[in-house]
Amino acid sequence: MAEAHTDAPSKDDEMRLTEAEIAVHWKEEEYFHPIPKFIGQANLTDPSIVERFSEKNFPECFREYADLLSWDKYWTTTLDSSNAPFWKWFVGGKLNVSYNCVDRHLEKYGNKAAILWVSEDESEPVVAITFQELYARVNEMAAVLRDFCGLKTGDRVTIHMPMVPELPVTMLACARLGVIHSVVFGGFSGEACGARIVDSGSRVLISMDGYYRSGKVIDHKVAADIAVKKAEAEGTKVEKVLIWRRFREKSASSTPLVEGRDFIVDELLKKHAGARVAPVSMPAEAPLFLMYTSGSTGKPKGVQHSTGGYLSYVTAASKFIQDIHPTDIYWCMADIGWITGHSFIVYGPLALAATTVMYEGVPTHPDAGRPWRIAERLNVNIFHTSPTAIRMLRKLGPDEPKKYNLRFKCMTTVGEPIEPEAWLWYYRTVGRSQASITDTWWLTETGGFLCSTKPAIDPMKPGSTGPPMPGIYPIIFDENGKEIPPGSSKAGNICIRNPWPGIMQTIWGDPERFVRQYYGKYNKDKNSKDWRDWPWLAGDGALIGKDGYIRILGRIDDVINVAGHRLGTKELESACLTVPEVAEAAVVPIVDPERGRVPEVYIALKPGIKADQAVADKVTKAIETEIGKIARPRTVRIVPDMPKTRSGKIMRRVLASISNSMDYGDITTLANPEVVEQIRVQVQGAGPVEKKAGPEDIRRFGETT
Repeated sequence: MAEAHTDAPSKDDEMRLTEAEIAVHWKEEEYFHPIPKFIGQANLTDPSIVERFSEKNFPECFREYADLLSWDKYWTTTLDSSNAPFWKWFVGGKLNVSYNCVDRHLEKYGNKAAILWVSEDESEPVVAITFQELYARVNEMAAVLRDFCGLKTGDRVTIHMPMVPELPVTMLACARLGVIHSVVFGGFSGEACGARIVDSGSRVLISMDGYYRSGKVIDHKVAADIAVKKAEAEGTKVEKVLIWRRFREKSASSTPLVEGRDFIVDELLKKHAGARVAPVSMPAEAPLFLMYTSGSTGKPKGVQHSTGGYLSYVTAASKFIQDIHPTDIYWCMADIGWITGHSFIVYGPLALAATTVMYEGVPTHPDAGRPWRIAERLNVNIFHTSPTAIRMLRKLGPDEPKKYNLRFKCMTTVGEPIEPEAWLWYYRTVGRSQASITDTWWLTETGGFLCSTKPAIDPMKPGSTGPPMPGIYPIIFDENGKEIPPGSSKAGNICIRNPWPGIMQTIWGDPERFVRQYYGKYNKDKNSKDWRDWPWLAGDGALIGKDGYIRILGRIDDVINVAGHRLGTKELESACLTVPEVAEAAVVPIVDPERGRVPEVYIALKPGIKADQAVADKVTKAIETEIGKIARPRTVRIVPDMPKTRSGKIMRRVLASISNSMDYGDITTLANPEVVEQIRVQVQGAGPVEKKAGPEDIRRFGETT
């Protein structure tokens, strides 16, 4: 294997680095090729798609995606850029998302399972909802929203629910009416939900009484009360709160209903049993939903996605990249409260008439074999999860997949870069070296994948997301807008030179912020109507190899500037994971009076491994070997566990705050808040905190979806 960069750069090299260029020491990995059996059944095997979606055929190439849908009225203009960068796709066309995901499948697939729902409680049976039953449920819920709540096209509804089948039912009911839904991740606090109610202007909140999490029934109704109180304190009155019930025979909450405001959905549905609601034909550019980003600081950002452009893009990505057929059993082990769940649990798979699996709880409850038992029982053949989950399952049960009869033809990873060590475990142990892996790169704002291998065409390369998606034209810029060419072993800010159907339309209620944040840096003519003048800034550091494969280094903010040498934290964390004893790693910047910033490493060990200095020394040596002495960490700290969000992401900003003696802020929504104080005492001692650094001294680490 050739190395992209083996030695630490010279002083001259360091001086030539611009602020946006990130030093790269990644080793080039070997290629892995899809097996003939997979290629023989794949949806996409024609390599001419690259030519069909080349720049000379843009934007008309995306007609192929839109033609996967059923349109009430065909569009007249594929891309309208007259108000750049507020792009409009398939202008003049009309369709309904609920119809495309449910109604049009009834004749052929009506009796086939649309959703297979698995409770966290293993004693509860799997719930299978056919397309015919989903159609009935969506219609009845749409009638409740329209007739009882008085909702109409263009209204906003906030949905704060866990992973239960009633969640996609509610989303599809909103889409049937042209009501804009804003789903808030179920693990978020009532305060966070309330802030999103205020920003979206929702007057209806849809929630649930409770749900299982780590073997316990969580009272979720209490969060609804807090959300309403928060919203009203900020001037937004919630008129109705609809509460789904987790159990039919009992309540999962001890929090009482508020008379005249709170209503049990089951009781409302009885009055609308058998109702049928005609799907509202919506303009392609009409908003479908808002998805609020969950950054650790600042006002929540309402990312607005369209109807026709978004649905066409996620449908095509599901078909061609995840290779979903109507006969497949597909499991995206994410949460619908994030964009991954919207695109690849609900809208993409259902638009293709696939069977989509939903799981209620924690993937490691009651043990790390749970996902593999589910996959074996349901005969799942496409599996989709995050590097966070992969590392966690590798840590807690490295040999668990071997105990089950897994037959995955295709596996996806999403959410952050995956280290080669974790990738290889995923490929060899989970996929039996038979499944094609699509290591996808995208964001909440993009709607769907931007980079990925085409699973039956392109070879896989651990650590690299692969080439750009068809019709996506990326470019790497330095801070001054100069292109960093492919194969240069230098990284910078990755941008996409062109719009695509799945791209966000705007930030809800803040178009100026939308233009400033995503286009302001590299746009040279704010009056231009030519899409070529509006490169879209992703906010990630990346480089393009000689083979055209893209390696994402993580968020631009997750870069540590050590004596003028900019190091990507993801690269350091990958080096840590080459040490066999290490299960998880997080690297954060710590203020240094001489070098500005230096890395500090936190590691969690695999079960049964003793925490001692020898392991820490191995980590330091691995970083020096893989990257160079410039990256030597100040300290390697072995911790019992990483502070994590309810979705399993490591909260690096909390660790950075502890390392720099800063206030780590609100941690009540973490899955394991108790571990934060354990780590603080381990790092700072048991005495009172002596503040040594302020927010201006350290780059805050934001959590991304």
